[in-house]
Amino acid sequence: MSRGTVQNRIDRLTAQGVILGFTVRLHPEATPGQVRAIMSIEIEGRSSPAVMAALRGVPEVEAVHATNGRWDLVAELCAADLPAFSGALDAIRQIDGIVSTETSLLLQTTRF
Repeated sequence: MSRGTVQNRIDRLTAQGVILGFTVRLHPEATPGQVRAIMSIEIEGRSSPAVMAALRGVPEVEAVHATNGRWDLVAELCAADLPAFSGALDAIRQIDGIVSTETSLLLQTTRF
C-alpha cells in the first residue's frame, strides 16, 4: 500500500472515533536518568473516584490499575530524577482518601 492510502485510512478512522489517539513507547534504556517505580495504594471506603481524579493531576503518574487483594490501586510512576520522584511521592501521599502506600523502584525491566 502507498503511504497516502494508509494515511487516508488512518485519518478516516480517527474522524470516525475508531482511533482514539496515538502514543509513543520508548525503550526503557532510551531515558537512562529517569526514576521508575510501582506504587501500591490502599484507599479509604468509596473515595476511589476522588483519588483517581487527584492522581490524574500528578504528572509523574503514568498509569493506574485497579486491583484485587491487599492493595486497591497500583500506579506506575516515572520521574526525571530523585528530587522529582520524592516530590511525587509526597504529593500522592497527601491525597485525601489514600490510607497507605508501598513503593518499589524498578531497577531493571525485561520485556517478553
